[in-house]
Amino acid sequence: MRRWVFVSVLSIAMLLVLAAFALKSAGTWLVIDDPLQPSRAVVVFGGEVPFRAMEAAAIYKNGFAKEVWLTPGGVSLDDVTLAQLGVDRPPEHFYSRKVLERLEVPPEVIHVLPGSTVNTAEEIRAVARRLAETGGERAIVVTSQYHTRRVRILWHSLVGAQPQLIVRYTPGDEFQASTWYRTSADMRAVWREWFGLLNAWAGFPVSAERW
Repeated sequence: MRRWVFVSVLSIAMLLVLAAFALKSAGTWLVIDDPLQPSRAVVVFGGEVPFRAMEAAAIYKNGFAKEVWLTPGGVSLDDVTLAQLGVDRPPEHFYSRKVLERLEVPPEVIHVLPGSTVNTAEEIRAVARRLAETGGERAIVVTSQYHTRRVRILWHSLVGAQPQLIVRYTPGDEFQASTWYRTSADMRAVWREWFGLLNAWAGFPVSAERW
């Protein structure tokens, strides 16, 4: 009887340790930061204006990219409603371009990718198309810490190993990978990323505008 109790207590303790490790790792596993290499372009993914554009400017000015590409985003219901009301709201890439120019990135090297990109998969496809058109072998993508792993996985799933993608995140990112469960914003980010990963691994059975 004592042996059974000991084994049960030990098993529960081990499960608790594993659960705690998994809880912490759920955030830290999402974060990657590839070493920089000379590339055709550094790409500013949509979101977190002005910080992603600021990091892209630093990467360009340090000589790691020939151009800066901005993903175009898409038209949301908010945009349509504002247009119906006669209110003009510039797209997000408008502000990213302003940030880049303020940080002395030459206007002639800043390009908005053609088309519309309403989610990460479409952004990745747009970058891959542009690399194919320009003959580029490599691009650098700037996004958020929690988003980096999914960007890499989607690239390999949708594009492959070539051309190469370098994934970077912005310095000063407020996401706390090891304690993500302490704030609602980090919890939402981790839940969203894991849902997006599971959706990708399952072959995209769930469609969403901003995955």
